Amino acid sequence: MNYLYLFLIILGVNLLPAFGPPTWSLLVLFRLHSHINPIAMVLIGALAASTGRYLLARLSYALRSRVSERLAKNLEAAKELLNKNTKNHVIGMGLFALSPLPSAQLFEAAGLIGLRLRPITLAFFAGRLVSYSFFVTGASTLKSQGVGEILTENLKSPLGISLELVSILLLYLVTRINWISLLSARVKRLPTD
Repeated sequence: MNYLYLFLIILGVNLLPAFGPPTWSLLVLFRLHSHINPIAMVLIGALAASTGRYLLARLSYALRSRVSERLAKNLEAAKELLNKNTKNHVIGMGLFALSPLPSAQLFEAAGLIGLRLRPITLAFFAGRLVSYSFFVTGASTLKSQGVGEILTENLKSPLGISLELVSILLLYLVTRINWISLLSARVKRLPTD
């Protein structure tokens, strides 16, 4: 039953568009206060987080129908620009796998733009397997500090709140970039046959 609770809690937190506690902190909390197998914990955590972020991106994509026509065209141009270059895919996968930025806003932007979510989610899952392994393995060293204090500190931390606010601002700015102009400028620079 603890495995199901762990999955549902992490899934729910990763459906939040902003200000959710980091998944690693929940895994540490569960590791210190339950008898869940640490390997299963890492797998469940990565699967639940990836599922939650994938669903968040899908919900963001569903909101595209509610944006203005100008913004929708702009988002479509962003998608086309990002899909034109293979280098962009590698950079994007790295961003989703290893980024220290809050992942909610990355997935919301990917959903709004309409990027292919499966490769992004797989990269995120792989990155989370690695990072969660470190956190769960290191959880025993945190027993001496109160885990509740760590979670509370993280939620009240000026740096944590600032990072969330900056991420929300960046998400907003992504929608304000004139992707159509950028795409047009790129097309003009391409050699013609």
